[in-house]
Amino acid sequence: MQIKLGQAHAPLTSLIAKAIRERILNGELAPGERLVEARLSAELGVSRVPVREALRSLAADGVVTIEPRRGASVTTYSAEHIEELVEVRATLEALNARLAARRHNPQLIAKLQQIVSQGAEIAKSNDPKQLQADNVNFHEALAGIAANSVLRDMVRSLRERTAPIFAPHSRKRARENWEEHAAIVRAVIAGDAELAGLLAARHVYSAAQVVPNAIAAEGSEGAAANDTFNPPKASIRSRLPGPAALAAEPGAAPRKRSRRR
Repeated sequence: MQIKLGQAHAPLTSLIAKAIRERILNGELAPGERLVEARLSAELGVSRVPVREALRSLAADGVVTIEPRRGASVTTYSAEHIEELVEVRATLEALNARLAARRHNPQLIAKLQQIVSQGAEIAKSNDPKQLQADNVNFHEALAGIAANSVLRDMVRSLRERTAPIFAPHSRKRARENWEEHAAIVRAVIAGDAELAGLLAARHVYSAAQVVPNAIAAEGSEGAAANDTFNPPKASIRSRLPGPAALAAEPGAAPRKRSRRR
């Protein structure tokens, strides 16, 4: 009997890909770590075939690298590539926040406020998996308000590609992350699209700054072991409110700024 195209890949492959992806995003599998099919199939209790298909799917998304004779591993990045990823993600996160402020869906904003109101407790967590999950919930809720499916998918892809870089250091700035989330929400509530965008961009660059050493890809030429990533965006930071403004209560809306037309 001929197999229908829609049955060519069993749902099991998607479940395996999701399980491996989550382990990468929460830092359980580090950049550069080998992903051995036999070991993964034993851990997940499945055969090697769906594991192989899942790894190929993750490679297409950029979170896994597959090389001849070496097999699969968690993707690593040179300092230059990290900088490029962060620049693009910051730009798109800013657009996402601006759209959220302009479209201003009250029902979805209430949901976002509820997530942020739990930020103080979330920031106390020492569980990287929980921190990662809560961070995803915030960004997905913000994307829901922005209501642009194309942008949502692009930002989600970039977030997943940068998560392994930031995840090992998420606990170091958990409190700052949620203060910055709260500031973005206040700007969205106030309908200040310019401020929301600037705060969202700053949030990405601030997260990048805590990475002590660039994650150098194996064999990449010119990548020194002590390279550090310094985002070249001082001009953006200079236009943003200082730490005192970011530390304000989540429920307080920022003063509206005049918009240039």
